[in-house]
Amino acid sequence: MNMNEILTKVPDHEKCSVLLNEVRDNIRRLKEYGLRDDEIASALRGDVALPLLRVTNNCKIYLSTTNKEIKMEPLVKAVYLLFLKHPEGIMFKGLPEYRIELSKIYGRLKPWGLTDRAIQSIDDVTNPLLNSINEKCARIRKVFLDVLGTDLAAYYYIKGERGELKKIALPQDLIIWE
Repeated sequence: MNMNEILTKVPDHEKCSVLLNEVRDNIRRLKEYGLRDDEIASALRGDVALPLLRVTNNCKIYLSTTNKEIKMEPLVKAVYLLFLKHPEGIMFKGLPEYRIELSKIYGRLKPWGLTDRAIQSIDDVTNPLLNSINEKCARIRKVFLDVLGTDLAAYYYIKGERGELKKIALPQDLIIWE
């Protein structure tokens, strides 16, 4: 019997009690999954205050709430910046079309130049048959989860369904390019 069937068989005041117990059980499960009380309270209130994301001229990334630099390895950061520059999203199978653009971004992060190894890394990350892009996205996800927690981080990392566009959900008006 599903919840709707249960609720149609109990009086209204009892329905509220059943729903509240369900909410309590879900909150307990969210805590077991690692959500903090403040994250749960924010979600229950429905308020989501997203920090501004600032990208400096020298490609450093900061969040307005902490004003601490969001640190990533150069290739991981280059992938992140590529997706930030394409709010419409990118299909992983279309990554070879972005190889030159990614190379330019990566080159800005490695001022001593792109070595043969760096070029190979770019080729690997833009090869949809390899897992390199998924590894970079997992590292980006971890960085933002560590800094922001589960409820806010999802706006800042690259995500999308398998075979669909992958993108960063953060609204463009919250991204500041210097």
